[in-house]
Amino acid sequence: MKQIAVLASGQGTNLEAILEAVERGEIAGLVVLVISDRAEAPALDRAVRHRVKALFINPREYAGREEFDRALIDELKKAQVDLVVLAGYMRLLTPQFINAYPQKIINIHPSLLPAFPGLDGVEQAFEYGVKVTGCTVHFVDEGLDSGPVILQEAVPVIQHETVNTLHQRIHAAEHRLYPTAVDLFCRGKLKVEGRRCLIIDD
Repeated sequence: MKQIAVLASGQGTNLEAILEAVERGEIAGLVVLVISDRAEAPALDRAVRHRVKALFINPREYAGREEFDRALIDELKKAQVDLVVLAGYMRLLTPQFINAYPQKIINIHPSLLPAFPGLDGVEQAFEYGVKVTGCTVHFVDEGLDSGPVILQEAVPVIQHETVNTLHQRIHAAEHRLYPTAVDLFCRGKLKVEGRRCLIIDD
């Protein structure tokens, strides 16, 4: 069974969706560690409620991003982690972190990548006036939201929509999509060929 670590900076609703899916037996893995760069992150409380080790690592205690990421890597190695899941983690990962876990770090982004990468993907899509947006689970590489796409779910933009209601509906899609992608990884069903991520059939 694969060992999963989740990095989260905020509310941790995607973390909650993953933890609940694990408990229902829908993910062939186990969340063994949740790390946050913010002491007050509700994600840490969610981890504790699900009896998962919760760890705050303070970026201010380190000289820079590389040193901070080395501390993260040390904790992940101690926990013998197979997969690193980013769930609302608001820090950019250094190349050394990404190289420590090649094609073993996944992220979810609230748009249909490659459209609207970076911060405020929902707002970007809304202001552009698209009729369809959604969310994307992807492998993390050294670019900005540029790694191979694992799964996507489209969310139509409804007439007279607000940014807030669109956020809510994309969040609901994320909570369905992310556990599915985590399970595919844990069952060895993902194969990357160039830019394409293939899902291996049974």
